[in-house]
Amino acid sequence: MGETSIERQHLDRALADSPSTYGVPYQPAFAKLAEERRGRPIAEILPLLRLAADEALLGFTDVDLREQAQAISTGEPYLLRVTVA
Repeated sequence: MGETSIERQHLDRALADSPSTYGVPYQPAFAKLAEERRGRPIAEILPLLRLAADEALLGFTDVDLREQAQAISTGEPYLLRVTVA
């Protein structure tokens, strides 16, 4: 399980169902990678997750991204706890 903190005005960077029109939220990018890359090597998934996080302007740590890539690779659910500040 990962944890991150997002300021209230930037919640749209993470969630696709936000009322904002932010163009590259992380949630749909993660879901698409999870669907398309399940079973693939972590080393293949990790740079794609990093790119999605960078585009969404989210500061996930390398450990967070590695955990997410591992979950996608193995097909396991991934729980991300988000604290809104």
